[in-house]
Amino acid sequence: MENDIHQYIRHKEPSSLPFLVRILWVHHPPRHYDGVFLCYWIKILICFTMAIMSQTFFFYDLETSGLSGRHDRVMQFAGQRTDMNLQPIGEPVNVLVALNDDTLPSPDALMVTGISPQHTVADGYTEAQFADMLLNEIFTEDTIAVGFNNIRFDDEFVRHLFWRNFRDPYEWSWRDGRSRWDLLDVVRMTRALRPEGIVWPVVDGKPSNRLELMTKENGIDHMKAHDALSDVEALIDVTRLLRDKQPQLYEYLLKMRDKNEVKKLVNLDNKQPFVYTSGRFDAEFHKTTVAFPLTSGKNGNVVVYDLRIDPTQFIDADSKELAKKMYATWEERQAEGFVSLPVKEMQYNRAPAVAPLSVLEREDGWSRIGLDKATIENHRKILLSAPHFAENIRTLFENKPEYKKDPDAEEQLYDGFLNDADRMRVLSVGSANEATLSDLHPEFQDERLSPLLLHYKARNYPRSLSADESAAWEKWRVEHLQKQLPGFMKAMERLSRQELNDKQQFIMQELQLWLESVAPIDGGDDSMPD
Repeated sequence: MENDIHQYIRHKEPSSLPFLVRILWVHHPPRHYDGVFLCYWIKILICFTMAIMSQTFFFYDLETSGLSGRHDRVMQFAGQRTDMNLQPIGEPVNVLVALNDDTLPSPDALMVTGISPQHTVADGYTEAQFADMLLNEIFTEDTIAVGFNNIRFDDEFVRHLFWRNFRDPYEWSWRDGRSRWDLLDVVRMTRALRPEGIVWPVVDGKPSNRLELMTKENGIDHMKAHDALSDVEALIDVTRLLRDKQPQLYEYLLKMRDKNEVKKLVNLDNKQPFVYTSGRFDAEFHKTTVAFPLTSGKNGNVVVYDLRIDPTQFIDADSKELAKKMYATWEERQAEGFVSLPVKEMQYNRAPAVAPLSVLEREDGWSRIGLDKATIENHRKILLSAPHFAENIRTLFENKPEYKKDPDAEEQLYDGFLNDADRMRVLSVGSANEATLSDLHPEFQDERLSPLLLHYKARNYPRSLSADESAAWEKWRVEHLQKQLPGFMKAMERLSRQELNDKQQFIMQELQLWLESVAPIDGGDDSMPD
């Protein structure tokens, strides 16, 4: 029973004694008041305390070689574990990850971070070592991984890192009490609905939620923005600010990282309007609107409609017309008179910033987001009167055109889940040492895994490669560098014409040396620089 209650508590996020009492009453209602009864309740109370104490936050930030989780690489990782009261636990983590010789980093990214490839090679972990550190020391049981835009950015780098290195790309964020939370949308919703007590940055007359500006405006030390550890420390301070100034909203949104809690508010069985904050919505209204659950999406998600927009102009459009609006290119969206389709797939497991309409009742909530009850109700009724529109939207999402499949297995993470047999083979690769890898030849059923294994061995355990494997790796490496070279050189040329500070000039020199060091030797390819 104690273990059952421990599991129940872990997922229900208890935060008060009354909550505990309710749990105990359900599971073991008092029938007599003897010593046995008291002993039992004491045991459960201890279980409750241990469950709460075991949960921790791990605030983290990455500095990367570029903006794409698929293509680019982690160069620096920093983080700090705290208890649920945001008090630090242990020492901060601040490590480098060695850039491999098949990668040309984005010069623009390195102008910001100031991290040279040579520095990562000299002082950094291999990707395999780094992956093990994350799994064994960072994303441990009951850890809440927290960042600033981490779900859309940092977490994608982590997933692809694990994919390349034969570790499970998903379990680190949900299994054994683990979860993730993104403070960016928490900041956005707090600004939109509960701004009191916080100084909110404005740049050129427009609201900005950049972390370095949040810290500056609120007197928080953030001396070295875009250094991963400095950003982590600043993020923890901003989190304390949100909790101290708006504790109710803070606690509520913390709970919303549990997809089951989100489903209680946003579901198709009981369609109700709800407040939704997302980067997809208009900045004029603090990225916040009132949305409505419209239809089912892929993988058990839900498609929602932005009730700010009158549905009348869309409900009688045919599928072809709707598809043109939904899948319009960026250039098409810039055309005069273009009206985008105000629908969005909401993923339950991405800790969305959602809240009931009641949050708008306090003070000027409705006016702050430029809406009113009458408009929302009118648009909701129009949607309910047109079930064919919801069905058309569902069909569009089901038949969404597939992106052109990338030929590189490293970038095919989302091309399908592995079967159970391959999952076991992946685990065996990830746990093998260099000596074992030389003689390990798994018969993968998934065609993505064999090329991944070659790359994994070459980058982390090059002495495990056979002569044929070394030749195959070098051929792939050269071709991969050739694909990156035009964009790299274009950026280098553009930056060379700009006024750079001493640090940036040093990084430019290091990048040139890096290019020379990774380029094939002995005329491997005439298109590469000497």
